[in-house]
Amino acid sequence: MKQLLMAALASVIFAQSRPADPFATVRTRSGDISGTVSGDVHVFKGIPFARPPIGELRWKAPQPVAPWNGVRPCSHFGPSPMQGKPMTFGAYTTEFQIPEKPINEDCLYLNVWTGAKTPGDRRPVLVYIYGGGFIGGGSAIPVYDGEAMARKGVVFVSINYRVGIFGFLCHPWLTAESGHAASGNYGLLDQIAALRWVRDNVAAFGGDPDNVTVAGESAGSISINCLVASPLAKGLFRRAIGESGAAVSPGFTSVAPLKEVEQTGQEVTTRLKVADLKALRALPAEQLLTTGFQRGPVIDGYVVPAPIGEIFRKHEYNPCDLLTGWNEDDYFFYGGPQSAARFRQQLQQQYGAAADSVLHFYPAPDDATALSSQKRFSRDLLFGIQNYPWASLQAADGAHHVYLYRFRRRLPATGSLAQYGAFHGGEIVYAYDNLATLSRPWEAVDRRLAETMSSYWVNFARTGDPNGAGLPPWSPYTLSAGSTMILDEQPHTAPLPDKDEVDFLLRQASTSRLRP
Repeated sequence: MKQLLMAALASVIFAQSRPADPFATVRTRSGDISGTVSGDVHVFKGIPFARPPIGELRWKAPQPVAPWNGVRPCSHFGPSPMQGKPMTFGAYTTEFQIPEKPINEDCLYLNVWTGAKTPGDRRPVLVYIYGGGFIGGGSAIPVYDGEAMARKGVVFVSINYRVGIFGFLCHPWLTAESGHAASGNYGLLDQIAALRWVRDNVAAFGGDPDNVTVAGESAGSISINCLVASPLAKGLFRRAIGESGAAVSPGFTSVAPLKEVEQTGQEVTTRLKVADLKALRALPAEQLLTTGFQRGPVIDGYVVPAPIGEIFRKHEYNPCDLLTGWNEDDYFFYGGPQSAARFRQQLQQQYGAAADSVLHFYPAPDDATALSSQKRFSRDLLFGIQNYPWASLQAADGAHHVYLYRFRRRLPATGSLAQYGAFHGGEIVYAYDNLATLSRPWEAVDRRLAETMSSYWVNFARTGDPNGAGLPPWSPYTLSAGSTMILDEQPHTAPLPDKDEVDFLLRQASTSRLRP
């Protein structure tokens, strides 16, 4: 009996001496929250950062979240933004898709992964913004999991923002009521609201609000490009990572003028047969989805005050370190690949006398060669003439670090997936050390590359320099050297691949609106 009493007493003493979990409950400015624990990482999902943008708040800037009493459980992702049902296609298996439910207009939630030991750790913060062509996506997509990055030393935050007609509708009615003579860009305003939440709350999770990196891929990268250009985002981040997407050059991904997108919005309301904004806001979300509205950020004079390239050329963007690049097989066919004869005909129609010059860089003597040329042509038009000049415009300042990459690792695959190679978005699971979230026949080289890339990304978030002990050296990008990190089986720095082709297309882009 005495031994049992002694053991019980020792157990109580041990429990009392064990330090309390500093993240069992976290106090945010809106109220207390609790999360879950995965090993040494605390996870908080579905934290509201703004009021639900529904009813009268549909197509308005996000409003401060209503405070709550008690402890709010944050153990599940919030609803994904309103969009169509997720569907797999091409290389994009279920791991790249949002969950089938919940999908809702009430979507302004974010998620935090932290491996900090105490709130005073002040770890670097990385805020991830998803892609999806501005018509889809969400932070609950499996490949965006933040646990591995939290283990590597950053506080990882992923956010939701409104997409499609809910995030980017422009209309004279909305412009008139805004108080800024602007409409659209509600999705960008959501991103800015989330960054303000990070500034105000991330220290409670062990993060450093003065060392925030914004990162995104595809439409998420275009979003980053817009945030760097937006005066409303000034002071909210120190560094930027843009993966396969920007809008600094005229072309397919250009940010359109407000009046142009307002016209599209008017066509929508005409089809819907609504007489005013009150009637438009009263329509079911499902009915609005049927309109097929597909636009993204706009030059509204408020969130985006001028064309993105102009803002950068005038050095009016938010100063920050930059890491950006694109993938070897970053291409999309709009209308499908063409025969050599049809490809040559299209180039003749679009470029006229310059078509022969295009064919010099993208030859089409036969169908097989034409297919390869079309892939490169699409890749260079979509991303080469955007991410490359983005890096160049910031490097011209010489005031901050700029690093450029080309991701070339063909993701291992079987069956039909093997054809996509280093496809658009394929770098995500490497950059965020998330191979485990994607079902592929991974090899040792993939695990090494994921370790290397995620270390680069973490180091950059920490200091603005991706280099670190044991990593292949990554030279900064300068206008004179054009050094580019080739991310493949053996990462190494080399001159920018395809520089002549991209420079040629940049010259063409100044005279015509290009489409792959």
